[in-house]
Amino acid sequence: MVQIGYTMMTEQAGPRALVQDVVAAERAGFDFSVTSDHYFPWLASQGHAPYAWSVLGAAAQATSTIPLMTYVTCPTTRYHPAVIAQKAATLQLLAEGRFRLGLGSGESLNEHVVGGGWPAPHVRLEMLEEAVHIIRALFDGGYVNHHGAHFDVENAKLWDLPEQRVPLGIAVSGGRSCALAGRLADLVIATEPKGELLSEFDRHGGAGKPRVGQVPVCYDPDRDAAIDRAHDQFRWSLGGWKVNSELPGPAAFDQATQFVRKEDIAAIPCGADVDAFVEAVRPYAEAGFTEVALVQIGGAQQAPFIDWARSTLLPALREL
Repeated sequence: MVQIGYTMMTEQAGPRALVQDVVAAERAGFDFSVTSDHYFPWLASQGHAPYAWSVLGAAAQATSTIPLMTYVTCPTTRYHPAVIAQKAATLQLLAEGRFRLGLGSGESLNEHVVGGGWPAPHVRLEMLEEAVHIIRALFDGGYVNHHGAHFDVENAKLWDLPEQRVPLGIAVSGGRSCALAGRLADLVIATEPKGELLSEFDRHGGAGKPRVGQVPVCYDPDRDAAIDRAHDQFRWSLGGWKVNSELPGPAAFDQATQFVRKEDIAAIPCGADVDAFVEAVRPYAEAGFTEVALVQIGGAQQAPFIDWARSTLLPALREL
């Protein structure tokens, strides 16, 4: 059975609302939760970008059973990997073993703010691999010194390490990232239901490990209102990873998607037809994903979605 997760999308809600919503998701029976880690929203119409790690700390205290996970954090530019390791270890303690650290190579949208420029894709993967080695070394305990191509670590040590080691997930989009995830990750993360990504992950050592996907949905009893909202707030998702990782801010995403029509977002299930939502998740199940997190579009529409998911959607999805 595919586990179904809930997404705290920091781009579309403030910190208190995000925590309230994940509490409701836990009560509704979602199997796990994930949290985006942004400095900017994709589009200004989304309207938010609180600090994800503060939200996660609050969520760890406000919930008791639902697993938490970053989906995903970039440990190379905005954050130093030694700091990521400390944050993840602390959160695992607060969550009493319910936290997983999802990592990725990042987007200019969030990482440009520290003024270090935005590296080429192959450099970003090199940085990600080096960062993962640093984080893993700090999770091992003891002092860490590292002088690499991209990062320096001087006499670092985590003084509060959880008994349950933080599992590491790595987001993949191609062969090189799949090889990296297979070698160094405890789980793999992908936003497209491509079986070949999982096969590559398995080939490099990932066989038997969890694989986590994500699907945007837009529940609303009024289907037209759902379509309008999905177009207004989620048309950025049609750009593809190669575009979305390079654009520097919401204005750029607005300009890049100015010709996207409402009918172009047909891949996102909109309305209240449960079968359409099930069919959006099915390709992930068939590709071999073990977990799929749902993203309900619209910060103000989380409560009705969670209620509907509890009564209607989750029972239907669990038949997959």
